[in-house]
Amino acid sequence: MPFFILSVLMQVALVIHVVKTGRNTTWIWIIVMLPLAGAIAYLILEVLPGASNSRTGKKAARKVQDIINPDRDINRAASDYSAADTVQNSMALARQCLSRNMFQEAKGLYQKCLKGPYANDPDLMFGLASAEFGLNDFAATRKTLDRLIAENPDYKNQDAHLLYARALEGLGDRAAAQHEYETLYTYFTGPQAMFHFALFLKGQGETARAKALFSEVIEKSKRSGRHFNELYKDYINKAKAELSG
Repeated sequence: MPFFILSVLMQVALVIHVVKTGRNTTWIWIIVMLPLAGAIAYLILEVLPGASNSRTGKKAARKVQDIINPDRDINRAASDYSAADTVQNSMALARQCLSRNMFQEAKGLYQKCLKGPYANDPDLMFGLASAEFGLNDFAATRKTLDRLIAENPDYKNQDAHLLYARALEGLGDRAAAQHEYETLYTYFTGPQAMFHFALFLKGQGETARAKALFSEVIEKSKRSGRHFNELYKDYINKAKAELSG
């Protein structure tokens, strides 16, 4: 039976189920206007409430919500920010901007927050450095991270350390960048540092060692559980592509 016919039959069945069970009739419009995503959303959130309360179900439900309303998180953050211009709401909106590569907007939000009692807040400074890096302003990134450490010597953040190494690489300071990478990739919990170090080595012509590190990313994924592989799927696939290219 053609997929189109199956899709129509599923829509009809689910619409009937909405009506018979007395559920919110908004679901009818969602099922009709978004045939596949709407049907999946209805099944997970309404027909299988037990599954939606499980870890796997919640994850699946979130994926469906991402399809139906991909901007819900940034819209919520923007709404909260409009209602109350607090540091916490500004940070939440800035994080959403970073996740969408809206680096200039994120930079402005972080800069606005870095005043008064929050002038040297390490998380805000790391956020600002991330936005500056996204704008390819490697000098500003390094300056912000240097100030972060100077003002917060006990601050530990492996992502900030990786950002510092990548900023040095962007500035063309190869010796300093390699020194940071050499330290970083040995303790970094995920494959990000190893992958970026491998790219750095590849750029320096050290292809043998670069391939060894790309291979280690893949081997680590084989030794790790499903959660690790799902979380770092992009890095694992990119490492595979580097080896096959």
